[in-house]
Formats: sequence, C-alpha cells, structure tokens
Amino acid sequence: MATDYDAIIIGAGFGGMGAAIQLNRLGHHNLLILERESDLGGTWHVNRYPGLAVDIPSSTYSYSFEPNPYWSRLFAPGSELKNYADHVAEKYGLRRLMRFDTVVDGASWDEDNAHWTVRCRGGAQLTAKYLVTATGFLSQPKVPDIDGIDTFAGKIIHTTDWDDTYDLTGKRAAIIGTGATAVQLIPEVAEKAAELTVYQRTPIWVSPKPDATIPALVQKTFAALPLTQRIVRLIGTSILEMMMVSGVLHYKQLPLVNKLGELWCRAHLSRQVRDRELRRKLTPDYSFGCKRPTFSNDYYRTFTKDHVSLQTSSIESVDAEGIRTADGTRRDIDVLVLATGFNLWDVNFPAIEIIGRGGRNLGTWWRENRFQAYEGIAVPEFPNFVSLNSPYSYSGLSYFTTIESQMRHIDRLFTAMQDREATVFEVTHHANDDFLERMTAKVGNSVFALGQCATANSYYFNQHGEATLLRPSSTLSTYRQASSFPLDDYDYA
Repeated sequence: MATDYDAIIIGAGFGGMGAAIQLNRLGHHNLLILERESDLGGTWHVNRYPGLAVDIPSSTYSYSFEPNPYWSRLFAPGSELKNYADHVAEKYGLRRLMRFDTVVDGASWDEDNAHWTVRCRGGAQLTAKYLVTATGFLSQPKVPDIDGIDTFAGKIIHTTDWDDTYDLTGKRAAIIGTGATAVQLIPEVAEKAAELTVYQRTPIWVSPKPDATIPALVQKTFAALPLTQRIVRLIGTSILEMMMVSGVLHYKQLPLVNKLGELWCRAHLSRQVRDRELRRKLTPDYSFGCKRPTFSNDYYRTFTKDHVSLQTSSIESVDAEGIRTADGTRRDIDVLVLATGFNLWDVNFPAIEIIGRGGRNLGTWWRENRFQAYEGIAVPEFPNFVSLNSPYSYSGLSYFTTIESQMRHIDRLFTAMQDREATVFEVTHHANDDFLERMTAKVGNSVFALGQCATANSYYFNQHGEATLLRPSSTLSTYRQASSFPLDDYDYA
C-alpha cells in the first residue's frame, strides 16, 4: 500500500520546522506539517499577553545556522519571535508544507504496510513512512480546578488565549499564578488596573534582567560580521550552561554555584522590596533550580505599589463577583487572569494518542513503566517514530539547543538507514534501558535529587516525583552524543 507522505510532522513550531529542515536536507521532500492553530510559530503564535518576551538572551534563542542579527533587545519581545518563525518558514520553503486548523486525534503504526496512519478530527486519515511529533512541552494549558470558577460573572482570560479587545484600565484584576509567564505579565497589568491581587501558590527565584535596546550599529555589525554574533551567542550560552549545568545538574559536585545563584536572587529581592514580611512571602523555600528561574527588573518592585497586593493563602472558592481564600479574605474583582501554566504530565506526554507495535499505547506505557525515551527521541516498539518532546530531551535552557541536538540525531539515524537501504528503524530495548539507567544515575547528582525541591511545585517533576524532563548533561555532551551514538542501538529493516 502506497503512503501519502515520506513523513508527517505534528506541530509547526520551531521544533517541527527544525525537523522539516533536517529531513529536507536528507532528501525527504514529500512532507506534511499538521498544526492545530491557525498559523505557525507554536507558543509564539498562541501567546500574545502583555509583556511577552523570550526569558533568556535573544542571541541564544534561534537556530545557530539561521541567526537573526536584528533583535531589537537583548531579551526580544514575543512579536519578534513570531516574525523570526515566519522568516524561517519562508526561507526554507516550509509554509507550503503546512496544513493549519487541523487537530490530530491520534496516530497508529500499521505493521502490515510499515507506515503510520494519522487520524485527524473530522475523519480524515493520512499515511506516512515516518511520524514526528513536535507538539511542544508547553502546549496543553492548565485551568485550575477551583470550586465555583464556572460561576464567575466577570471576565476570565487564560494567558494562552489573551483577549486583546478587553481593556484592563481601571479594572479590579486578579491573577492566579507566579511562574515565568506571570513574572512578565504582572507588571503590565499593574500599570493599567485600578486594583491588582496576585494569588501565589509557589514563589519563584527571579534575578536581575540585563535587558537593553540593541543599537542599530550593533545590529548592522552582526549582519555584516556574523562571527561577532556567534561570539555573543557563545557567551550567552556559557552563562546559561553555568546556571543550568553547573548549578543545577552538577549540584553534588558544585553546590556553591547553586548557592551563588540563590544569593544573587535574594540580593535582587532585597534591593527592590524593603518590607520584611513581603520579602518573606516572595522568597522561595526550595533550592534554586528546582523550578525554572527567570529574569525581571520590575516584578518584585510591582508588589510595593499601593494598589497591588499579594495573597498567599490558598483559594477556597470563586463566586459570581470575586474570590475567597482559606484565611477568610474575600476580594471583589472584575477580571480573573489565569497564569496557571500548562499540564505536562497528565495530558502532554504525548499530546495525542500514539499506538505502536502490537497496540502499545505510548501514554499508558509511559505512565505504567516510567517516562523514558532513548536520547530523548525514540521509544522501543514504536518504529519510524521521532518524538521531539519526550522525557530527558530538554537540553540546557534554550529550546534551540534541544532542537538542534535532535536534528543531529535525525541526521545520523536517517543517514544510517540510507546506507543500509533500510526503510524502518526502531531503537532496541537494550539501548533504551541503558540510556534510562545512565540518565537516572546522573539525575541523582542534581538539585532535583539532592536539593530541597518538595515545595517547588515544578513542572520538571512528573506525577511520580521523578525529574525526567531535563536531560542531565551539558549541551556539548548532548550534541556530541547526538552525532556519535552507536548505530547498532537501532534495528533496521
């Protein structure tokens, strides 16, 4: 039975586009990229809340082979990331491969025909030799299960579905959540709202944000002399590596680096908040790195404003006009903003139903047998399947280090298939088990195992309390392994 496509890629964000670019380089041009949203860009298309920006230096947040010399700031605003995604799609001819407003319900391996069948909402079925899932780590919004929230008569806005037509000016606003998104959003809402109450479950480590406008002369220099931008990228990557690898993943060997990160954030908080009780509420009681830290110059300062209050008592209920907390406090509000993040481990691994060899359900298998994926990309009993959003796949702090390491893996794997004149690949159980054992051992040296993380409420941890999202190794090590993993870790047919 003939297949419709060489490969179907689910997701038109930076991960899906990177996979398509790599497959095109390898000679696979009959590709289809399915996207549930109305346009490409993933999180940078979906999110458009006030204050949206990349939360690491812009120089590190792009494909290394397609640098953007024209970022306007050291931390670029979200609109520029969307423009960059559009630029990449146009330059590499990807938009013609994309089908938007297409929700994928599931995919299953057809053993007899050695291809994948992808089921789209509405009944359409498509087939491909290879299946690539690039649905993103943060793609399934979390809506809090709060008693009475469906009875609220005012406006409810989730940060992933921002209503640009709603004017916050003069409103009594409430924001639930104090994660990285909320850190960007809260100062912006405070500028417009008459009253703002922030409901915090878990405080976040925040360090100063070395942000500034990038002068036109520097942009022109980057464009004329790409080496200068590569040097800046290397410096930025090195700083992120020191924070993530040295201070977090190598916590056992370098606890002082982790402590320095914590002290840096504490000093930032002390400079901006003089009130001792408010500082106490904003200070995490978990180790630096248990939850993703972030940057901001005005987040802490916002809570010192007269019309902004921080509520740390848990929310008991929501009624038609406001919110009541467990300590008996009640606030009337006009608008409720949900900065409550995403549901990774219940519905996002995987984001759709994936059925492999012998009817194995990937989501069920992961939850019953631990979350695992060889090199963060392949799973036994799932032939011709590349999962870009898998356990142990996220490397470093920039998503692009993850994407490019996976592109290297795809290059080595598919080249090996071409050399063998094979059309089917599947990672061996032995290779997968060995990788899982190595990753588990390395996590044992990290802050996730040795630090105080119990109160972090971090998405790094799955429902079993295991930190299986981040790959516990340096970016260089991950790149090296992606380009040199043993080819016999796969079976070919």
